[in-house]
Amino acid sequence: MEVFDAAELWSRDQIEHTQLTRLRATVAHVRKSEFYRRRLDEAGVTPESITSLDDIRRIPFTTKQDLRDQYPTGLLCVPRSEIVRMHCSSGTTGSPVAICHTQNDINCWADLMARCLYMVGVRRDDVFQNMSGYGLFTGGLGIHFGAERLGCMTIPAGPGNSRRQIKLAKDFKTTVAHILPSYALILGEHLRNMGEDPRDFPLRIAVVGAEPYTVEFRRRIEELFDMRAYNSYGLSEMNGPGVAFECQNQNGLHVWEDAYLPEIVDPKTGEPVPDGEIGELVMTCLCRQGMPILRYRTRDLTRFLPGECSCGRHHRRIDRILGRADDMFIIKGVNVYPMQIEQVIMTFPEVGQNYCILLENDGIGDVMRVQVEIRDEYFVEDMRCLQGLQKTIAQRLRDEILVTPRVELVQSNSLPSSEGKAVRVYDNRAKK
Repeated sequence: MEVFDAAELWSRDQIEHTQLTRLRATVAHVRKSEFYRRRLDEAGVTPESITSLDDIRRIPFTTKQDLRDQYPTGLLCVPRSEIVRMHCSSGTTGSPVAICHTQNDINCWADLMARCLYMVGVRRDDVFQNMSGYGLFTGGLGIHFGAERLGCMTIPAGPGNSRRQIKLAKDFKTTVAHILPSYALILGEHLRNMGEDPRDFPLRIAVVGAEPYTVEFRRRIEELFDMRAYNSYGLSEMNGPGVAFECQNQNGLHVWEDAYLPEIVDPKTGEPVPDGEIGELVMTCLCRQGMPILRYRTRDLTRFLPGECSCGRHHRRIDRILGRADDMFIIKGVNVYPMQIEQVIMTFPEVGQNYCILLENDGIGDVMRVQVEIRDEYFVEDMRCLQGLQKTIAQRLRDEILVTPRVELVQSNSLPSSEGKAVRVYDNRAKK
């Protein structure tokens, strides 16, 4: 098997030995920040006290609020003169989160991203079109440097502007693209509106991520373009893209455990959960110099997949992100995740590219409306057909989430859409 980095084929013993060595080194290094020095002292944790990987549980969690409280440079572990790049969240809901990188951090990040791309078959003779935002958002530059590290011709197309994306892909014969899953369907619709078949598009591989999506949604993308779409996972606090990636088996995402130490815990208790059980992903940097982070609570919900992957890599696999702990909403006393709804409606061939979930109060109690776009060829005048489909979708949703929603079928392209991250849930209950 061809690999970009020999570490991909390490045994579990090699991986865990490296993790323990690097965890001790990281615990020593983070003490250069006052925040972590105080936290570790209070917990009685020193590098010498870390004798096994289980000892990571003695280290307190780091939260998003901790990072905001230390903005802009409270977590720096090197002099400012060694920082070559900073990425930052928008800060629209409070103080932003800033992550600073040394040149070595950037180089390691590019290597990890190149490792991901190579694993799914990207090679130096591919043309890589990056349809992701650049600037402070990590997805653009993180993926870009990985593609360049492989030697691909890399087109920094940026997000949106579908006609330009299509022209660039045709003119330069783009074979690999980085794209939001929701935008992939929008791009396919543009091609159809131009009288073209998306399957004739030159793409053979898509890297998709940055927003949760289901297996059914991925299948839509692959069938639309006649290509393979691989799930990518990353977060700014752990660099960005390149933290975990699917191999060609498309059966879970390998976490690069030589660079990160992943845990999955019960969101309420913080205690580890068994393999196969859904919990909150917690991540620790093992290689970063500028601003390493210990036991970061991502709020992302997933699980460790038990067993070994047949690809030959022993790095542990996580399931696709099933949602966020803070995305859950409660309707009629039932906990519901938006991904549960998508998982159901995307199994219907009649359903188009978009849907939205509206939470409202009708004066008596909370109600949930699910508006679903129906493809033009199925949106017919025979109301009996549409009513039957509406009833079937509502019943399937009730079977999944134990709440009966009001399902509304609407024409294709009638719901709000964005070339950025899709907004699926509109909670209007507080506005009543």
